[in-house]
Amino acid sequence: MKHPGDPFARLMQEHATVLLQLKQLHKTADALRREGYRPVHARRYHSALRFIEEEVRVHNHREENALFPLLERYVDGPTRLMRNDHRKLHRWFLALGKAVKRVDHHPDSFSAIHHLAGLTQAGVQLFVNHIHKENYILFPLVRKFLSKDEIREIAGKMI
Repeated sequence: MKHPGDPFARLMQEHATVLLQLKQLHKTADALRREGYRPVHARRYHSALRFIEEEVRVHNHREENALFPLLERYVDGPTRLMRNDHRKLHRWFLALGKAVKRVDHHPDSFSAIHHLAGLTQAGVQLFVNHIHKENYILFPLVRKFLSKDEIREIAGKMI
């Protein structure tokens, strides 16, 4: 791991990886909308979605169990907002899973493909906004007022 002592660098690196997969998901959904169902598009979409689901589950667990409780010693507004985003993203993943199954079962369905593409676009935007809030607002703010010991405590809980 590149950032064993800096939990924020680690979380931001994970965000960067997820952003690449979100870009792939968005591009593939657009290709499905433009070109119709193609096995190569379906494979790419499933691969990106699977990666995001697995990584985000672990990532959000780290934030909610290592970072947020320590931050909530001082203030709970920002973590309440981030937890709410996590719940929205979880609901998006559930809806996306249903939409993907519909396309898989009805690959010639124009409406199923367009629903999936629209849902993908909306969710990707939500996700990008969430990552932006954490990277450029929450993490810099937290870095300023947590002690080095508290930052080490977060890093220790993220192992």
